[in-house]
Order: sequence, then structure tokens, then C-alpha cells
Amino acid sequence: MKPFEYASAASLDEAVELLDEAMGLARVLAGGTDLIPQMRCGVARPERLVDLKSVGGLDRIEAGSDALRIGALAPLAQIAAHPEIRQRWTALAQGAGAAASPQIRNAGTLGGNLCQRPRCWYFRNEEFHCNKKGGEHCYALEGENKYHAIFGGEEGRIVHPSDTAPALVAYGAEATLRSPAGERRIPLERFFTMPDAGVRRENVLEFNEVLVSVSIPAPAPGTRASYLKIRERASFDFALASVAAVLTFDSEICSRARIVLGGVAPIPWRCQGAEALLAGRALDDALIARAADAALAGAAPLSKNRYKIPLAKGALRRSLRTLSSTGTSR
Repeated sequence: MKPFEYASAASLDEAVELLDEAMGLARVLAGGTDLIPQMRCGVARPERLVDLKSVGGLDRIEAGSDALRIGALAPLAQIAAHPEIRQRWTALAQGAGAAASPQIRNAGTLGGNLCQRPRCWYFRNEEFHCNKKGGEHCYALEGENKYHAIFGGEEGRIVHPSDTAPALVAYGAEATLRSPAGERRIPLERFFTMPDAGVRRENVLEFNEVLVSVSIPAPAPGTRASYLKIRERASFDFALASVAAVLTFDSEICSRARIVLGGVAPIPWRCQGAEALLAGRALDDALIARAADAALAGAAPLSKNRYKIPLAKGALRRSLRTLSSTGTSR
């Protein structure tokens, strides 16, 4: 591990100032469950770590009548166990509870889960100078690509690894970011970026900017939601495919749907074609099957990950059948 300077920020203003001074050579430290392994394997070589744990309020969870606000340092375990989140924002609680292992959920934060780097073994291996590290090639295109994306182009087939991101995008969450220039808010769906927008990054954060919090509107009456994760080992694995579904029902009619897949693309993958099919209709097996086909339309699997298409379709069908048959709104 390369030597580095450690700085503990007492406020957000100090944190962004410390980042700004380092001109792209500093990294934010929250739970450290991803950053420290990156540093050990040489993927990250910061000259300065800016610790946010002394910044007051960044771990706060506030569930109000009209919205839920979660600070970036809120531990995943607390999000998963929070009574109001479990009741009203069910898919988010399920996503936070499905991440990693209990030990990592206790230390890992919401901000860290959203901003973690890809788990691609070529990216994480110092011996492969892939295009995400300044090289000219994505080795996964012709190499070992069992766990890689089935959506995306020649620039790269990383998979976004977060379990909270699909649920948050499905709920229409908004991110608050802070830099020396002030505060900005963007839909979380626009926070993540595809490789063709810049292969060496996965989100819109600037080098001197901090993710402060995420806000989620209160679900409309009649909303039913779930997060389903398919993985090889139930104890801690990343998703082979996952589904976050947030559906609003008026009696038996689905008036609105938001469906986001995880484990299949470099970003949480919004399925607008499937959403349009479901809106304004009662869900039956035929419609659910059509929606699953629409969700995976355009997939371009690599040599060893074609299995993800039927896997994701099956997970989506299972989620929609469960939500269509339950009377519990959340």
C-alpha cells in the first residue's frame, strides 16, 4: 500500500476544502470496506484520505410524512433494520439487508455502497492495465466474463455492484452533493454514468465533491415494492441479477411501475419498456411474461454470461407475481 496522509474533517466545508487542495489525489473515507481493499491491491493510490466520520449529522436517518432522508454515513445495517423504512420503503430495507455480510453491513455506509468501485477481476488486478486504469482495452470482452454486464458497449462491461442503488432509483430518489462551489441535487438515476461517458469513472462526483445524503419521496397510497437478489452464495455474494420493483395499484390495476435491474449493467438498469407495458393494466401471467421480455430487450451477452438473460427474466417474473398477489401496500 502506498503511503498517504490522513485528515479528519470536522465539517463538510473542511472536507471539500481538503479534497479541493489535493487536486484529485485525495479520496473520501467513510466505512472503508471498499476503499481499503482498493488501496491494498493498488487500484486506489490516494495521497490523502479525508475521513468524514467526525462530520456531524452524516449518519442521520430522518423518516418524515412526505420523504425519507438518509445521510451518506448511515450504516447499511441500520437502514435494513429501521422500522419505518421496513414498512414504507420496503425495497430499500431489503436491498440494504442483502448487501455483503452482517459484519460489512455494520461498517459499510449508504454512500460507500453507492460509490463503490466495480468488482471486475481485471480492474482489481494490478497485472491488467485495462481501460478503466488508463489502458486501451476491456479484457472482459473476450476474457473471463461470467459475472460481467449484458448491457453496455465496447468501452467496458463492468457491473454496478450496489444493492441499495436499484431500490433507490426505483423509488425516484434524489442525491445531495457538496463541493466548494456549494450544494447541488440530482436524481439518483442521473448520478451513475455509463462507460461511454468516461470509462474511468462510474458517477458524476467531481474530485472535490462529497455525497451528503439521499432523499426518497414517500410512496403513494397503494404502493407495493420489493428487492430480489439472485447470487451464487446466499451469505455475501454480489448479485448475478437483481430486481427492484416499485408498483402503485388502484384496486387491481397497476397505475404506475418503476423497475430497475441490478447485476446486468454498468449502472442500475431502468426498464422503461416493461414499466410502460404494466401501467394501466391488471397484472396476469401473460402480461408479466411480456414485461420480462421487454426488460431484457437489447441485451448483448458476452461469451460466458448469456445465462443472465433468463435469470433476470425469471427474477422479474417472480417479483411481479408476488407484488400483484399481495394486498400489503408499502
